[in-house]
Amino acid sequence: MIPQVTALYAGLLALVYLILSGWVIRVRIRQKVHAGDKGDPVMANAMRVHANFAEYVPMALILLLLAEMQGAPALALHVLGAVLLLARIMHALGMAALPHKPPLRGGGAVLTFLVLFVGGAANIAHALF
Repeated sequence: MIPQVTALYAGLLALVYLILSGWVIRVRIRQKVHAGDKGDPVMANAMRVHANFAEYVPMALILLLLAEMQGAPALALHVLGAVLLLARIMHALGMAALPHKPPLRGGGAVLTFLVLFVGGAANIAHALF
């Protein structure tokens, strides 16, 4: 079985990651910071937005992939994948704005945690039962 649902969301999330990467590069050029953050709060914020995405998305995709490989219903996988995509976009938009936009940032974080919880619980349940 080829994990087509996970492949779709991995591809979409990769595009978001590339957009975030391009944004960080633009911030680097604008702030004239070529390595690290040099103590610049705008640069540090851009780096954290990018890093936060990189920290949460891989585990969520692993859980989605494992669920798909175990035969989870396509609709459930699409719901988790779409919620993850929405969550990560919300979080990035909320965190990228200075000052941060707590409803977007917090809402994105909560939805990301929900995807991780549901995906983790489903994989545990399938492994045990």
